[in-house]
Amino acid sequence: MSDEDLEAALRTNPVCAAILDGAGSLGLPNWYLGAGAVAQTVWNRAHGYEPQAGIADYDLVYFDPLDLSKEAEQAAEDAATAAFGRNGVRMDVTNEARVHVWYESKFSVKLEPYESAEAAIATWPTTATSIGVTIRNGRFAVWAPFGTADLWRLIVRPNKKLITREVYEAKVSRWSVIWPGLTIHPW
Repeated sequence: MSDEDLEAALRTNPVCAAILDGAGSLGLPNWYLGAGAVAQTVWNRAHGYEPQAGIADYDLVYFDPLDLSKEAEQAAEDAATAAFGRNGVRMDVTNEARVHVWYESKFSVKLEPYESAEAAIATWPTTATSIGVTIRNGRFAVWAPFGTADLWRLIVRPNKKLITREVYEAKVSRWSVIWPGLTIHPW
């Protein structure tokens, strides 16, 4: 499947469409809509579900090494929530340049600072969810370090660069109930 097919699938989800069309106005450098919001919209389509079904939150990431403050990140999340968080939609906005500041205290794993949003996406929990989409120069763009084949084939494999077995198994346990057509690879 092509990037055009992915954009068409995501635009069936009104939240994803709104983020794609409006995130650029938030002024977030090097932003991506990613992870579950992208993969789960595709999984919903494959399962014949409503585009937003089962999506817990919408991950909007950006990379701003010039402002690592929690306050700036919270302001970005507040702006995204005001713009896209209607009808109970939860936005999760992260400055990937500051993840190393809090990651170890939350997950007990030391993390070196990321060099880019793309580097962060390459460490996300599964090959199918290590994906970010954005609008650059008016065009839809995809960053998928493992490609998109697993996404389209409904295959979930662990990306062991950062995730723990426990976190992976908790995710896939939830996902297998919501999207029973997934092929889930064991840890």
